[in-house]
Amino acid sequence: MKIVAFAGSNSSRSINKSLVEYTLQYFEGSDIELLDLNDYEMPIFSVDRERDGYPEEAHQFLSKIENADALIISLAEHNRSYSTAFKNILDWISRIEKQPFFNKPTLLMSTSPGGYGGGNVMQTATKFFPQFGVEILSTFSLPKFHENFKVGEGLINEEYKAELEKAIDTFKSKLDLK
Repeated sequence: MKIVAFAGSNSSRSINKSLVEYTLQYFEGSDIELLDLNDYEMPIFSVDRERDGYPEEAHQFLSKIENADALIISLAEHNRSYSTAFKNILDWISRIEKQPFFNKPTLLMSTSPGGYGGGNVMQTATKFFPQFGVEILSTFSLPKFHENFKVGEGLINEEYKAELEKAIDTFKSKLDLK
């Protein structure tokens, strides 16, 4: 199974990337590709720029998604919404393809330093992602990242670790039904 994973952040110290990397250990034996949004940096989308054509990076990102069997995405929350880096990619690819996630089965996650765990961006994504062809099979949100996660160790809070493992098990079991 080909899994494409990414964090919806372009930060070099992205906590969402740390969460994705940790989660990928549960998918041994899968063909995994971890994308970095910094590799897909493009001009800010506008209809004026669109008239000049679509950036090659948008086509490349879209191709990665199209060639995946499943997705693992952890969204960063900036001002109660998607990060600008992710939103810009979404704006470009959704103009090329109306459903740019091609109905790929997805494990959707988020984390934040605060107690809501990226809840606002998760709420937005669970509402709107299906319109972009994201088939959300399972979700996980981790609050207070720095209290519950240690880089190099992973989830240190056993309750949240169990919740993540349950979300992963749900995701895997629904994948087997396809």
